[in-house]
Amino acid sequence: MSNNTDIPVVIFCGGAGTRMRGGTLTKKELVEVGDRPILWHVMRIFSAYGHNHFVLPLGYAGHQIRRYFYDYEAMTRDVTLTIGNDANQTPLHFHNGSDHAAWRIDMVETGLNTDKASRIARVADYLAGDRFFVTYGDGVGDVDLAGLVDFHLLHGKLATVTAIRPKAYQYGVLHTDETDRVTEYQQYPPLPYWINGGFMLFERAVLDLIGAGDNIGDDIALETGVMRDLVAQGELMVYRHNGFWRSMDTLKDALELEEVWQTDTPWKVW
Repeated sequence: MSNNTDIPVVIFCGGAGTRMRGGTLTKKELVEVGDRPILWHVMRIFSAYGHNHFVLPLGYAGHQIRRYFYDYEAMTRDVTLTIGNDANQTPLHFHNGSDHAAWRIDMVETGLNTDKASRIARVADYLAGDRFFVTYGDGVGDVDLAGLVDFHLLHGKLATVTAIRPKAYQYGVLHTDETDRVTEYQQYPPLPYWINGGFMLFERAVLDLIGAGDNIGDDIALETGVMRDLVAQGELMVYRHNGFWRSMDTLKDALELEEVWQTDTPWKVW
């Protein structure tokens, strides 16, 4: 039986983030909320549930992701550096422990413009076990990952996607009667549909579906390709999340997330 307490987590972080690029030269997944990159927050959510193996398919500005984690210990812990010609001294010594479990991070070059399903295919060798998570490097929420795993194992299908009911963040909604009299005003009501909030869980057989009949070098879409195939086969289930969820697509989103973090920290499940 596979270990469901440490399922590999694929986090998309290879895109160009074009809606964010006008406001910062920093790669979107590294834009900070509470002095830490949004990508780090995503990883902390999974780590809180015991999932500490992260696979990062790199693409656009992948060197920024690599540099962040290469420097991670030195930038987050107290450190003593010994320089000069003294063989008896350890050149680098870290003090105080990290504030999270040990993470294994596989950073894999998957191409500059590669679509998401193809990025998954190109990191397949790093995905051990019967199943793996897939999520986005810019979306956070207080998702019950233990509940998600239980739900996924119970229904027995190939894939589960966490569904979110977004709110109309920017606008109030007017309800009227036939005379155009306003009968109700709702400020930022939930919208009447569910969207893909990431935090997906796939059986390993999905890797075969990605590659079925296609060369792995072909560019294969996830949302408009593989997931539609899963729907057609009746193999995609929805795990409904009614708690907090927010994505960071623009600089405005980043500022709003920072404000939320400073007042509430709703996705801090660690």
